[in-house]
Amino acid sequence: MAEEFIGRGWAFPVRTDATGGIAMVERVREIEEAIRLILGTAPGERPMRPDFGCGIHDQVFAPMDATTAGHIAHQVRRALERWEPRIDVQDVVVTLAPEEATIWIDVRFLISGSNSPRNLVFPFYVIGEEAAGSGLPGPLPVPTVPEGQ
Repeated sequence: MAEEFIGRGWAFPVRTDATGGIAMVERVREIEEAIRLILGTAPGERPMRPDFGCGIHDQVFAPMDATTAGHIAHQVRRALERWEPRIDVQDVVVTLAPEEATIWIDVRFLISGSNSPRNLVFPFYVIGEEAAGSGLPGPLPVPTVPEGQ
C-alpha cells in the first residue's frame, strides 16, 4: 500500500535512460529527489508556483551561528510539511561547518504508512561574514560635489 502512495516520477535532474526515454525513479529514491528539489528551490523561483520551495536561501549571507541554524531548521521543516505529504518529518538537525562555509541539513523522516526511519543530508553553502570580508571589494566611495556647482 505504501509503495502505491509513493508513486513514480521523472528523475531529477531530467535525463534519459538506456533506452533513450525519460529516466524514471520510484520508491524511496523518488521521495529523496523530491526533498532535494524542495530544499534547492527558492520561493519565487518558479513563475507558475511562486510559493513553492524553501526559504533557506534567505540565509546565504547570514552569520554561521545557532540563530541561523534555528532559522534553517524551521524553514526546512515548514517547507517539507507543506510540499511533501508522503513523509512525516521526525527531526531536522543543522550542523555548522564554518571552515567549509557549509551547513549540513540532516532531515530525518518516515515515509507515511511505514515504520522505516530514513534520513537525507542536504549541503547548503553560505557566504558568511568571514568569507564576505575576505578579499571582496567593499562599497564604492560616494563622489562628492563641491558646493556652488
